[in-house]
Amino acid sequence: MDKRVALITGAGRGIGAKIALTLAKENTDIAIVDYSDESAAKETLEALAQTGVTARYYKCDVSDFNAVKTVVDQIVKDFGKIDILVNNAGITADKLILRMEESDWDRVLDINLKGCFNMIKHVTPYMMRKRYGRIVSISSVVGMMGNAGQANYAASKAGIIGLTKTVAKEFGPRNITANAVAPGFIKTAMTDALTDEQKQAMYKQIPLGCLGETQDIANAVKFLVSDDARYITGVVLKVDGGMYI
Repeated sequence: MDKRVALITGAGRGIGAKIALTLAKENTDIAIVDYSDESAAKETLEALAQTGVTARYYKCDVSDFNAVKTVVDQIVKDFGKIDILVNNAGITADKLILRMEESDWDRVLDINLKGCFNMIKHVTPYMMRKRYGRIVSISSVVGMMGNAGQANYAASKAGIIGLTKTVAKEFGPRNITANAVAPGFIKTAMTDALTDEQKQAMYKQIPLGCLGETQDIANAVKFLVSDDARYITGVVLKVDGGMYI
């Protein structure tokens, strides 16, 4: 197979950056699409350069339908194709429903769910021409079990699961697979800021008794876009230490 090209949203930092670096080590060229943290995206680019692959950064709000089309077209112009799409961009605006504003709901759904649709809508025509594509969208166990104070986030992540299953059915005949990864509690800068008491409460919900690492999510994505997963589509791979069984 020719060298592959991966478009990864929200790849400036955190889980997205780790996915980018992991796929780069598999000799995959990387297109970073990010909006919120340009400096972090540039740091990720520098790290990717050390792997020897071609990597470029594109600033784009994934909730903007027309902006996504423009950036996808530009990526294909720059790289020649898109083999892999990883929908990782996401935000939170946690509040109980009684306190949640309409804007809190709309923005989270626009970024987390509509952003996936926008990317899939504009990337799949290029994949169909090649009769090859691997799509992985980052959902969450919260989208399967719900969580108080996260109605908007849980709804967006549940929507990703339904979207993934539909994409798998629609595009399977063109050799395009679509799967989702559902992380549980993952060690990030946000969890690092929690108190020991808060962390212990989290650990009690996880049979393995520890938080996941961003590398755990990246490894799941690496598998799902590999040839080893060629006959897997429409699945939700939970990476949660047994948190939701």
